[in-house]
Amino acid sequence: MNLQALLNPACIVCGPENPRGLKLRFHSLSDGVVAAEWTPTRDWEGFKGIIHGGIISTVLDEAMSQAVSARGWPALTCELRVRLRRHVAPGETLQVRAWVADRQRRKILTEAALVNSRGEEHAHAWAVFLALPE
Repeated sequence: MNLQALLNPACIVCGPENPRGLKLRFHSLSDGVVAAEWTPTRDWEGFKGIIHGGIISTVLDEAMSQAVSARGWPALTCELRVRLRRHVAPGETLQVRAWVADRQRRKILTEAALVNSRGEEHAHAWAVFLALPE
């Protein structure tokens, strides 16, 4: 399957053509880790001064998807678990990092973390992706 055919320039998280999207730009670090910086705005608040947990989950899911895609594996999220450890405030620049932990045939296990500049983790996620058939 052609991985490029699956990419959507209008993606709500990473699509450069989505005027309301987050426009995160992922890049590869060492050992298969992908990362992006994110500075959430008040537009994504749930409670006043706190970014909505669903938005945080979406960012973590996209990061894990990017880690899987970086290996050239077309796959879809089939299970997602998120632990919110600290609130995320608008205007704070954070880094989201993700990696593939294991692959078992079509099942791909991933993790992601959202950390601040001091290295404190605000959220952690685990997901299972299902590789699409060839």
